[in-house]
Amino acid sequence: MSTMPDAPVCVYDIDLESALPRLMRIGDADDVRVLVRVHTHPIAFLAVAVPPEGLEPERLGEALAEVYPLAAAHLRADESAVLLSAVPTSAGPNPTGAEEPACLARRRRAVADGPAMTVLISTRDRPESLLRCLDSIARLEYPHFDVVVVDNAPSTAATERAVAAWQETHSEVMVRYLAETRAGAALAHNRGLAAVTGTWVVRTDDDVVVDPRWLSAIAEAIAEEPGVECVTGLIVPAEVHTAAQRLLEEFGGYSRGFERRCFDMNGHRPAGDKLFPFTMGRVGSGANMAFDVARLRARGGFDVALGPGTVSRGGEDLFALFQVITGGGRVVYEPGAVVWHWHRRDYGSLRRLVHAYGIGLAAYLTSAVVHEPRLFVAMLRRAVPGARHALARSSEKNRHKNVDYPRELELIELLGMLRGPLAYLWSRRSRWRERS
Repeated sequence: MSTMPDAPVCVYDIDLESALPRLMRIGDADDVRVLVRVHTHPIAFLAVAVPPEGLEPERLGEALAEVYPLAAAHLRADESAVLLSAVPTSAGPNPTGAEEPACLARRRRAVADGPAMTVLISTRDRPESLLRCLDSIARLEYPHFDVVVVDNAPSTAATERAVAAWQETHSEVMVRYLAETRAGAALAHNRGLAAVTGTWVVRTDDDVVVDPRWLSAIAEAIAEEPGVECVTGLIVPAEVHTAAQRLLEEFGGYSRGFERRCFDMNGHRPAGDKLFPFTMGRVGSGANMAFDVARLRARGGFDVALGPGTVSRGGEDLFALFQVITGGGRVVYEPGAVVWHWHRRDYGSLRRLVHAYGIGLAAYLTSAVVHEPRLFVAMLRRAVPGARHALARSSEKNRHKNVDYPRELELIELLGMLRGPLAYLWSRRSRWRERS
């Protein structure tokens, strides 16, 4: 069960190889959330109790005791000569760090030989949020990338002006601005895909900031995992300040864990998941996914009848992952590829988002059957466990929810699922009429 408090929560980013900071909480909250790393690699995202006066580094070291076995496992796997001491200190387990860790050496080699990447951002009428995202992209440590911003059915020229002004002060980053006049995130992504120059395209959203090593971690996964066609990454909350943001974390959030995992139809099926390959939500999310450009283009890009801006509301990212896996490809989830997401702050926005997720999920499954009719019988066989997965509080999908999680949100999500199939068919018909 989730233990999210009723008050705003601070979110910290801590690497155990650096000096531990003093933690402060916000208002009446009695804890904070901490992303814990070793050698820049995330190993946990946990709650730490903080007294009103703050938590000193020495006490923080004691509070992080539960993650030290994970850190020690990372260091052993890394063939590091320095392991955690029995008594943690404010300087962390390896304050000197004289020798380059093997994991960082591997990443450095992967970056040196890494593919050219294009970061693709679809946006609509949110120039302030987009600029925050671009500012973080300017701090990327990866040397071979450019950026494509697609303005989807904009109501003003504000985004175009903002991108042009940003480019003038960040000439070291190549940014191209494109406009897609028709509403639909998939249309915008396909518009950008046609202009991509890199051999890999990396999707993100305008409501995130990216870690400086984001693309480097993706390059490492590409180099180390044979046959990979898609890489997804870790998405953690940038803030948890409102009730709506806390509820989104209970809803499931966007994190998919802290271990690299491979997914395909052969030897890399999730253990115990009888719904695979239909449970693409556990593989990744559209705010943090990279695709081999040639293979994505060969599949026709993204399904324009899915996604925000259509009556399907979502599902285009899930269907793209589904196509990779059912087409014989491999998806790698790489937690080292970190982005920070700004959740919706108000309950009304969360309510609409949850409803859209319900529609998008069912629309994606309908799209899967339309494009792969051979899987219809397999989907029917999974109908009962699928309903349990969607509705049971003990399921993997719902286990983070508190007992007081609003039933209203569960109901509107279910109503969205019921609307999803018809919404997809209507959206598909509308797109067909546009082409005609």
